[in-house]
Amino acid sequence: MTQQNIWTNPGRPLQLLAGGGASKLAVLVCRYLDAAGFQTGILADGRLVVNAVRTNPPDLVLLDLMLPGRDGIDICREIRTFSSVPIIMMTARVEEIDRLLGLELGADDYICKPFSPRDMVARVRAVLRRTLADAVKPQQKAVAEAVLEKPADVSPPPDGLWIDTVRHAAWLEGSPLELTPVEFRLLSVLAAMPGHVFSREDLLERLYEDHRVVNGRTVDTHVKNLRRKMGRILPDSDLIQSVYGMGYKYQP
Repeated sequence: MTQQNIWTNPGRPLQLLAGGGASKLAVLVCRYLDAAGFQTGILADGRLVVNAVRTNPPDLVLLDLMLPGRDGIDICREIRTFSSVPIIMMTARVEEIDRLLGLELGADDYICKPFSPRDMVARVRAVLRRTLADAVKPQQKAVAEAVLEKPADVSPPPDGLWIDTVRHAAWLEGSPLELTPVEFRLLSVLAAMPGHVFSREDLLERLYEDHRVVNGRTVDTHVKNLRRKMGRILPDSDLIQSVYGMGYKYQP
């Protein structure tokens, strides 16, 4: 995706820059933030982020850890050498957050994928409230306060897969998926890391929090049911793929 013309005049809405690569997730995140009253732009190449922040400073940066062209950690470090712009780091792995905290990068918050649109908007607003209290110019104060207090529109988008981990709900192409709790966890795990192959053992550890002893074929049954329900909305789709001898992956 290309950077949009998001930086304008002093009376503008709060502007956010998303360094999230050319992914559906980046597009969906910006769609929800736009609905919440923000102006957003996306940079698909990590090598472009630092210069964009330096030349046209946004009010906040959403920075994916794994960006094409340049690592999110390096980007965050360089931005902190010349700017105190709020930064929210996004990662697909919970264990990465502890490592990022240990590196003391100077990011203002961290969020793990998959996340709900409501949670993302809430995180952005919370960080902006903390950091913009003294920085917003008087003529922008009313605009900023209005945006930060605006209720978020968290209606599901009309295309793609969207998972709301707060409401434990999922939509495909704008239509709700009626999932059991285990099916919801299965879809959430797979969709959090598109293209990553999970073995049956990996999935079982994530599906059953009580660590019950179940047969690996139980995963096959849940995958079959999940495919059937997704197929009602997208016939002939192959979003959840089998990898012979290895396991399953989500491939949008």
